[in-house]
Amino acid sequence: MARDDPQTDHIDVLIVGAGMSGIDAAYRIQTLCKDKTYVILEARDRIGGTWDLFRYPGVRSDSDMYTLGFPFRPWASEVSIARGEAIRNYVEDTAREFGIDRRIRFGHRVIGANWSSEDGHWTVEVEHDGATRRITCLFLFACSGYYDYSEGYRPVWEGEADFKGQIVHPQFWPEDLDVSRKTVAVIGSGATAVTLVPSLADQAAHVTMVQRSPPYIVARPARDRIAGALHRILPRQAAGSAIRWKNVLLTIFMYNRTRRKPEKAAEWIKGMIQRQLPADYPIEQHFSPPYKVWDQRLCLVPDGNLFTSIRSGKTSVATGAIERFTPTGLRLVTGEEVKADIVVTATGLVVKLFGGVQPERMIWKGMMLSGVPNYFLSFGYTNASWTLRSDVTAKAVCRLLNRMDDGGFTVCAPRIPDGGMERLPVISFSSGYVQRALPFLPKQGSRQPWIVPQNYVKDRFAMRLGPIDEDLEMTRNATAVRT
Repeated sequence: MARDDPQTDHIDVLIVGAGMSGIDAAYRIQTLCKDKTYVILEARDRIGGTWDLFRYPGVRSDSDMYTLGFPFRPWASEVSIARGEAIRNYVEDTAREFGIDRRIRFGHRVIGANWSSEDGHWTVEVEHDGATRRITCLFLFACSGYYDYSEGYRPVWEGEADFKGQIVHPQFWPEDLDVSRKTVAVIGSGATAVTLVPSLADQAAHVTMVQRSPPYIVARPARDRIAGALHRILPRQAAGSAIRWKNVLLTIFMYNRTRRKPEKAAEWIKGMIQRQLPADYPIEQHFSPPYKVWDQRLCLVPDGNLFTSIRSGKTSVATGAIERFTPTGLRLVTGEEVKADIVVTATGLVVKLFGGVQPERMIWKGMMLSGVPNYFLSFGYTNASWTLRSDVTAKAVCRLLNRMDDGGFTVCAPRIPDGGMERLPVISFSSGYVQRALPFLPKQGSRQPWIVPQNYVKDRFAMRLGPIDEDLEMTRNATAVRT
């Protein structure tokens, strides 16, 4: 069967998801495992994943594009914090350039997958155009991200039925929503909220960011002048590699420094905010979180646009839990009334790793699950760009596939060693969306290779040069692997 025939019903590697992780995985398989066939299944009708789903005003990256982008096709603009549409176009152009787009089956939603020890392959049930079909594959590679595309987290407050305005969730932004000359309340203070607020303030009469507790927010230039200079004097690939490593090392340095001295880091961040706001602005009330730096992900605002909007009077901040909705807006437990014609519930995502795997599983090398044969997953960093680790994982998968071919193995599955080990949360953040999800997520262990690393340099070295078969059972006979 021809490698580029997208209608093949039995393939070697089935990739789920045509976002950045899926396109990266496809590129690595077609360049590092050239004898393997692959197909990408995408439930939506376009390439892009996150960057096609989210359409709310101002949607953008929350990390720099030089580390978020593909190392084999570096981001070429000096605009480091990019808008969602530009990112989606970049992903689509990359897929087209390398012929990956010809291997994508759009509108194919995976609804089930079953492993057959007797046959040594997966049978994947897919819904397409109202019909269900089955596809078999030797290896299943989940690149579908970490949250549920079909629903966002949406608390219900007392009095919502009394509210006379409109309530909107950012994950399902109405295309025809007009906020001009309206007062808007955005509930939340995470990455989505700090993106939405200044963008809405450009059009609305006034925007209030309503937060239960303050976040850590860091301003960063939207353009990277060093990147621009390097792109002018070096070829694209060389410039991209240099910029990528500059940002990787800077991120690791800053993360380690803030974790060692969180109090000093907190004072530095608050001092930076104070310099961008009026001298009498209540920083301690609105921008002094009750947790340590990096206990939750930092919020990034390009060129300090949130603070610019606050200075202009177009944006205000209200801190306190919501007591109830009123006919004209919100009432906080502090007694403060927030008037609003439109309320945006930027209250978070529903975490759904790998399509909802069993929580009793443990993650091996951040790329497989204990006892699950021939199943790979793309799991990114929480303290850096998600796709940095997606690429490390994709290359490690290819290394493992080639190792299996060299040894004549057909099936592999991680095995927890005798005696077991301590079971730890796979994500250590204290953020609400993480804490809500922990009971339903697999665990990581207390030693390698069962730890999910959060350091790109160490991770890259270990995945490239460390043993690829530690605590991994590989067999030449499918029925010999215990599931």
